[in-house]
Amino acid sequence: MIKIYGIKNCDSVKKALAFFKKHSLEYLLHDFKTQPVGCEKVDFWLKEIEIKKLFNAKSTTYRTLALKDKNCNDAEMAEWLCKENLLIKRPVIEFNNRVIVGFNETDYQGAFL
Repeated sequence: MIKIYGIKNCDSVKKALAFFKKHSLEYLLHDFKTQPVGCEKVDFWLKEIEIKKLFNAKSTTYRTLALKDKNCNDAEMAEWLCKENLLIKRPVIEFNNRVIVGFNETDYQGAFL
């Protein structure tokens, strides 16, 4: 089963959902706003991908928290991801022991079709 982590109103999540629907692929959506993920899940993802790929430094939450001024190291960024799930780049997809971050149709075709 494909697990998609994100928020329903995110454009990248919408594109991912449309891709899976178009190709009749079953998925489960985990919405950060109604079901936050904790450090255990974030740590699992970080074993598979780099923090800079998971940490969304372009998000509204990043700007609101003024994190650019804090100049966080990797450990501090991981702590922020645990506390503020909206700092996680979306979508995060778990499938066949892989973690894929963001939406890229070409990558999705290679991974899911």
